[in-house]
Amino acid sequence: MTTTKVALVTGAGTGIGKASALALAKAGYNVVLAGRRLEPLETAAREAEKHGTRALAVSTDVGDPASVRSLFAKTKQAFGRLDVLFNNAGMGTPVMPFEDISYEQWKAVVDVNLTGMFLCSQEAFRIMKDQTPRGGRIINNGSISAYAPRPFSAPYTSTKHAVSGLTKACSLDGRAYDIAVGQVDIGNAATEMTERMAKGVPQADGSMKVEPRMDVQHVADAVVHMAGLPLDTNILFMTVMASKMPFVGRG
Repeated sequence: MTTTKVALVTGAGTGIGKASALALAKAGYNVVLAGRRLEPLETAAREAEKHGTRALAVSTDVGDPASVRSLFAKTKQAFGRLDVLFNNAGMGTPVMPFEDISYEQWKAVVDVNLTGMFLCSQEAFRIMKDQTPRGGRIINNGSISAYAPRPFSAPYTSTKHAVSGLTKACSLDGRAYDIAVGQVDIGNAATEMTERMAKGVPQADGSMKVEPRMDVQHVADAVVHMAGLPLDTNILFMTVMASKMPFVGRG
């Protein structure tokens, strides 16, 4: 492929987002890295440019419509088009009983995980439907929690279940514009967010257990594979997980 294709990754400063942005750059994409904190985004952008492509770091609050509009305007201004959006930004709440979750905590998770994905997808649609060549691809980070909850995770689980509905709706609505929309559901990628699993995390039976993790690079490779498919082909849902994590089966 040529270096003219452009990919935008949210939550790109660390973890899955950073790994995916670097993998996309290595695959020949110009990349836009979005997230709250500019310093790690700029560090990741410099790493991306070592692969010979261009990178743009943009401080963004995906839950704020004005901030999202600015992000996509800067993307179009810098590169002229958008071929791939990886909606990766996400957050959860601390482990606590369901009845102790505050409204503010609930709303913060919904704003990032669901509203942010909606806003970014809307802006991507607006660019992709009008550009030449027309169309593009949106990949949503759904998580294993799109299928099954962990204990004490109501806000995160609720939003990730909703993401699956958003993925299906956008996939349907994108057909008319050659916009393919799919979802990658990730289980226990080894990032800062999952470090606590090495010490033990709550299980459905009330116990605490250490859970296996996998190299985050395998997730990044999956994102690059989904991104590189022709627009007449779509992976609607892909699950990438640590083989021995407690997901398949009764827990």
